[in-house]
Amino acid sequence: MVLLRTTYMECLAPTTAPVLSSPLPGASVSVERLSADNYLPLFRAVGDPLRWAGRTNMGPLALQAVLAAPATQIAVLRMHGQAAGFCEFDVMAHGDSELAYFGVIPGMQKKRLGPFLLDAALRAHWQQHAPRRIWLHTDDWDSPKAIETYQRAGFRIFAVHDLDENATYADCRAAIGLGR
Repeated sequence: MVLLRTTYMECLAPTTAPVLSSPLPGASVSVERLSADNYLPLFRAVGDPLRWAGRTNMGPLALQAVLAAPATQIAVLRMHGQAAGFCEFDVMAHGDSELAYFGVIPGMQKKRLGPFLLDAALRAHWQQHAPRRIWLHTDDWDSPKAIETYQRAGFRIFAVHDLDENATYADCRAAIGLGR
């Protein structure tokens, strides 16, 4: 069994820092409703190197229901109109929002697009949903700069657990006392 260090982080208020400007010409971020046909290739492009499986294990009807749900908000990073990354939030009934997925496709990494996407997505989410807090989890398979990037965006660590590499989404949530 391989254990992954899983770090849970939260942000309790919107940032007051200046808006991050686009690091490259042609980069933009907007909140969008994606169809499963548009979402899955982007999810795989960002998530396959990080071993994400959550959305690829869903049937097409279940995935479309998640994507169409009012509780799902997706901010898409586009480079000259082409999807290059995304930030997906799950708005929860008790006032929290989870930053469920965040990333940039490998060819667009190391260009400051990740912080730009995260900043724009967080600002839009705070403005639209005014959550009590936004939380996330990251693990050893994510970028080595993930925690630092989240901290610069205003997140702080609130728990760390070692979880089996085969832990499910429900296992990650259960580790901090959240049910499904």
